[in-house]
Amino acid sequence: MIPQSFIQDLLARTDVADIVGRYVTLKKAGINFKGLCPFHGEKTPSFIVSPSRQTYHCFGCGVHGNALGFLMEYGGLGFVDAIIELAQMQGMQVPDDNISPQERDRQKQVKEKQVSLTDVMAKAAQHWKQQLKKSPRAIAYLKGRGLTGEIAARFALGYAPDSWRGLASAFPQYDDPLLVESGLVISHEAQSGEEEGKRYDRFRDRIMFPIRNPQGQVIGFGGRVLDKGEPKYLNSPETPVFVKGRELYGLFEGRSALRNKGYAIVTEGYMDVVALAQWGFGNAVATLGTACTADHAQKLFRFTDQVVFSFDGDAAGRRAAGRALEAVLPHATDTRRISFLFLPAEHDPDSYIREYGPEAFEECVKKAVPLSRQLIEHASADCDLDSAEGRARLLVQAVPLLSQFPEGALQGLIADELAQTARTSPDEIRRRLSEHAAQQQARQAGGGFRAERGAGARERRQDDNANPDWGPDAPPDDSHIPHFEPDGTNEAWADVYSEQDVTPYAPPESSTSFTKRPWKKNWEPRGNTRWQSRGTPAAVRPPPQAATPLDRIVWALVANSAFWEHLPASTHDLLCDQPAPYGDFFRWLDRLLLDQGHIDTEVLTRMMKGDTEDPEHPGESGHFQALARRIAHFHDVPDDKDTVESLISLIRPLELVALQEELKMLLQSGDELSEAAEARKIELIRQTNQMKLEISQSRPISG
Repeated sequence: MIPQSFIQDLLARTDVADIVGRYVTLKKAGINFKGLCPFHGEKTPSFIVSPSRQTYHCFGCGVHGNALGFLMEYGGLGFVDAIIELAQMQGMQVPDDNISPQERDRQKQVKEKQVSLTDVMAKAAQHWKQQLKKSPRAIAYLKGRGLTGEIAARFALGYAPDSWRGLASAFPQYDDPLLVESGLVISHEAQSGEEEGKRYDRFRDRIMFPIRNPQGQVIGFGGRVLDKGEPKYLNSPETPVFVKGRELYGLFEGRSALRNKGYAIVTEGYMDVVALAQWGFGNAVATLGTACTADHAQKLFRFTDQVVFSFDGDAAGRRAAGRALEAVLPHATDTRRISFLFLPAEHDPDSYIREYGPEAFEECVKKAVPLSRQLIEHASADCDLDSAEGRARLLVQAVPLLSQFPEGALQGLIADELAQTARTSPDEIRRRLSEHAAQQQARQAGGGFRAERGAGARERRQDDNANPDWGPDAPPDDSHIPHFEPDGTNEAWADVYSEQDVTPYAPPESSTSFTKRPWKKNWEPRGNTRWQSRGTPAAVRPPPQAATPLDRIVWALVANSAFWEHLPASTHDLLCDQPAPYGDFFRWLDRLLLDQGHIDTEVLTRMMKGDTEDPEHPGESGHFQALARRIAHFHDVPDDKDTVESLISLIRPLELVALQEELKMLLQSGDELSEAAEARKIELIRQTNQMKLEISQSRPISG
C-alpha cells in the first residue's frame, strides 16, 4: 500500500503545468495557462491549467483533475500506475512497507529492462518509417488501400525491406541481446562447425504497424505482407512489455476520437483500424490476433462507457463475438452500453467502408445488436426453442452467463427477457441464478473467495471508476474530493482519528446512488451539478472542534435519514464530494439507504460507532466513531418539512463555494477562450448571484 503522506508529498513537488505541458501546447492566460483540450476536438482553447490550484479543467467537455488525474485520464493509467509514473518523473522512489529490499531491487531492474526494450523498438519504428519513404512499392500498396500520407504518419506506419539483416543499418551492434529479447531479431544456436548461430530480422518485406501502449511507447509490431504470402499478419512475440491479451492496437492514436464519438469500435485487424480512421472513425481499436479478453474490456472502459464489437457475419465472426461477450459480462454495469455489429460475411470494416462509405457504416453501428439480445442469441444458438428440451437447454446455457453480470437493473431486465424466450417465469430464472450462485460459493469456499451473488453481492458490485490495479488494502478512491475547503482551515483541529484509533473509511464499490445515478459522471454545463476532480487524492482530515455546517448536515440526516431522499441529485453529488470524513459518510449513508431504506436514528448511530453491524456489509460499520461522538450532544431534530428546508439552507453555502471556485478559474484565465467557456462564465455569474440572493433571503432578520 502506498502511504497517503507520500502521495501528498509527490503532488506538492509536482507542477501540474509541467506535467500537462509535456502533452499539450500551453500558452499563458492571465495567471493560468490555456490550450486545446487533449480530450475532445476543439479549435479555440477551453482547457485551463491553474498553477495556483494545481488543477486542470476543460470548460468544453468537463474533464478536471490534478497531475495524477491527468496521467490517469490522458494515458488510461490506473491509480497506482499513475503514482509510479509521476514519481519517476520527479525522481522519487515509491515506498511500500510490504515490499522487501530484494523485491524492490527486482522491480527496479524490471523497469530498467522495460525502458531499454521500448527504446529499441522506438528506434526500429523510426527506421522502418524512413524505409517506407524510400519504397515506391510499399507507398503504392498503401495508396491502393485508400490511405493518405497523413493517416500513415498518424499511425507511424513503416516498411521492413526484403532483407535478412535490414536492421543492421539501424543497429550497428546487430548482436545486441535486446534485439532478440524485443522480438525484432531471430537468433538460432550455432550448429556443429559454425562459430555463431544464424541471426536475421523477424520482419521482412512487410508493412509495419507499430503497437503503442496508452502512453505512446512502442511495445510491439504487426507486419502485413504486401502480396500473397503466409502468414498474412505477423506479430511480435510476447515480451516483458508486450502481452497480446492486454493490448489494443490504435488505443493511443484514438483517445481523442473515443471521447468525441463517445464509443469505441473493436475490430479484428490493424488495417480495419487504420482504414476506419481514414474515413472519420478514429475511435476504432483492434485486438492483436487474439480473442477479446477481460483485460481488453477493462482497459477500454477506462476510456469510454460504450463499446461496439465489429465482427464478420460468418461462423468465425460469430465465435469471436461469443468470446467477446463472455469477456465483457463482468464489466456490463447498468451505465455501460455494449453492442455487437455483424457485417455481411464477405466484408470486414475496411472493405465495407471503402465500398459503401462512412454514412452506411454509421447506420450499421446504430443498428448493432445490444448485449441483452446478443446474450440470449448466443445461449440459444443450438437450441430448438419450439421444444421443451431446447428451452431447458437454453436456461442451462444462459444462466451461467447471466450470473456474471454485476448485480443491478440490467441483470434483472435480461432475466425477464430470458424468461419470456424460455416460456417460463422470472421467478424461475431468479431461482436458478440463486442456485448457481450457491454452487459457485461452495466451490470457492475452500479458497476463501466471496460468492458473486447472494447476501454479499453488493460488495462485489462493479464500480464504473473502480481501479483494477488496487489490491484489498488499497487506498480509498479520493479522486472526487475537491481542492478547496468548504469549511475553511482550523489549525486547532484535534487528531480525532488517531485518538480513537479508527481506520479511515474506504468508500464501498457502489456503482449507483440512491437515485440510481452513477456517482462519478462527467461535468455538464447546466444546473448546479458539480464538476468533478478526477484522480485528486486528498488527505483524510479530522473534523474541527467547533460544529461546522457539515456537522449539522450529518446531524440532521442521522436524526432523519429519510431527508436524504428529498434532496436533489446534484446535492447528493455535492455532499459526496466533500472532504473526508464527511464525503465518505454521505456515500456510506447513500449506500445504506439504497440497500435498506429509512434507518432509525438509534440504529444508524450504533452502526456509525460499530456497536451494530451492517447486515449487508459486515465489517463496514464503526468507521465514523468520531462523527458519532461529535453529534452526540446536538439537540433532537424535529420531524417536519421545515427541517428539510433548514437542511437545504445549510447546503446552499457549499454550493456557492463550488460555483465561486469554478468561476474564479475562468476569470483568472484571460480572454480568447472558447465559446463554451465564455458561455459557462456568464452562466456561473448568474448562478452565483442567484445563490447569494437565496442565501441572504434565507437568513433570519434580527430585530
